[in-house]
Amino acid sequence: MAYQLPPLPYALDALEPHINTMTMDCHYNGHHKAYVQNLNKALADYPDLQRKRPEELLISLDSIPQNIRTAVRNNGGGHVNHSFFWRIMAPNAGGKPTGKLYQDILSQFGSFEAFQEKFEATGLARFGSGWVWLVVNKEGKLEILSTPNQDNPLSDGNQPFFGCDVWEHAYYLKYQFRRGEWLKAFWNVVNWQAVEEFYSQAVAKNLSFCP
Repeated sequence: MAYQLPPLPYALDALEPHINTMTMDCHYNGHHKAYVQNLNKALADYPDLQRKRPEELLISLDSIPQNIRTAVRNNGGGHVNHSFFWRIMAPNAGGKPTGKLYQDILSQFGSFEAFQEKFEATGLARFGSGWVWLVVNKEGKLEILSTPNQDNPLSDGNQPFFGCDVWEHAYYLKYQFRRGEWLKAFWNVVNWQAVEEFYSQAVAKNLSFCP
């Protein structure tokens, strides 16, 4: 069965004013839809690969036939990353996480504010298009890192459970070149309950981003 564009868990205008309706429409109905379509095209002649979860494709990129590997990396990554991204945001959200995640952030970064500062700085430092992530790394510790384009930390053996899209298409219609403003606004739409659920999956190394 072909991969499908998952439904948004809220209306296109639900994250206003932090993410405007036009941005959400272009991002979801334009970019994400195209990633799904192009992933399906890349795998059209590979029924065995079509049966894999999209996350599995990214974990085992080295086993993907070389002639479609770049297409799967880019479009599979785009599909997985955005399926995850929509789910960690919500209207009337923001604030701070609770429980184990909050305590682990304090233990690793000293304070929640220090974590936010480092997360924003890492997102600003990404040259060109990419993502900034909070992951459980291969040593089992929290780490902030960035990836280019639609690369996902799963491909390097890390377990991402929180992240922000810093491609220009994610913010340019509202914030223009001011990526820093976008990263600060992002905190207002973070659905920490969903992030905490992904954190539990990341610790168990059983992440599932695509519904």
